Amino acid sequence: MVTRPSVIAFDVIETLFPLEPIRQRLVDAGQPGHVLELWFSRLLRDAFALVASGGYRPFGEIATSALRSTAGEELSDDALRTVLSGFTELDPHPDVAPAVQLTREAGVRMVTLTNGSAQNTSALLRRAGLDNDIEQVLSVDDVRRWKPAPEIYRHAADSTGVSPGQVALVAAHAWDTHGAHQAGLTTGWVARLEKRYPEIFAAPDVTGDTLPDVVQRLLDLPAG
Repeated sequence: MVTRPSVIAFDVIETLFPLEPIRQRLVDAGQPGHVLELWFSRLLRDAFALVASGGYRPFGEIATSALRSTAGEELSDDALRTVLSGFTELDPHPDVAPAVQLTREAGVRMVTLTNGSAQNTSALLRRAGLDNDIEQVLSVDDVRRWKPAPEIYRHAADSTGVSPGQVALVAAHAWDTHGAHQAGLTTGWVARLEKRYPEIFAAPDVTGDTLPDVVQRLLDLPAG
């Protein structure tokens, strides 16, 4: 039986911080706006391919490679750096602070679990005034395996000293939710990006249209 988590692990990119502001940087660099989605899809594709074949590269390297592949020679080195620096200046979704407050008031611990770097994530959390609420900033760099590989989800449990079933991953990505489920975590999916959850993946334990909706439904689960 799925029970109320003692730790909530929030995914970071798109779940807490939207990528939309980076679109304007791409446009300013002479790229069409839709390149954002293509670039990020290629970034994930290449990261997943590396993991599936036993390799690893950190977020910054893959993001740079995928952007060069997508934009070609049209993007100068200076423009590329300007676009990539956008990852350090993202603002949280409006519903993040209420979700964090809800979790804090319930006495549930919070960590972040990201495919990005701990350094950049920590900077984003400080910028948003959320750093005091987040107990640990966990990154795939710690285990050199990108989500959705099982090692990174188990790392969240190991790092917080609880069993996998006591950790709930909250994410806006169905593939991330599925990966966490396969690793034994409780899962919450927020319908920010994908309006319908793919039937090929293991169903999330709770769903919601907003982050507070998902958090509240996790908190409403029976105690273990």
